[in-house]
Amino acid sequence: MALGAASVLLLATACAGGDNEPATTSPSPTSSPTSPSTAPADTGSITMENFAFSPANPEVRPGEKITVVNKDSAAHTVTATEDDAFDTGSIAGGKSGTFTAPPKAGEYAFVCTFHPNMTGTLIVR
Repeated sequence: MALGAASVLLLATACAGGDNEPATTSPSPTSSPTSPSTAPADTGSITMENFAFSPANPEVRPGEKITVVNKDSAAHTVTATEDDAFDTGSIAGGKSGTFTAPPKAGEYAFVCTFHPNMTGTLIVR
């Protein structure tokens, strides 16, 4: 695992020349679910740290606002791989942004456009 993390860091460092401008949307507090007992545990936020998404497969409600926090020094994005379902734009290191989950339930693969080894799946239920 350490070898994989080192490879990711090396690749990410080589690819870190992306636009370091923050996302155009401003972060907003995550709304609390109306029914905590039925809400997914990781609702409402994605953290980018060590060139990885956490959680990699967040579960959210349709239309929910998701806060994205970049704890790395390099810029990252959260960009749907199909149908332009969502895209944070570039989020500079140490900054945050938001996007809205698609209104339709399903699984939406996403990637950091600067670091294609960073992938995840947004699960909308």
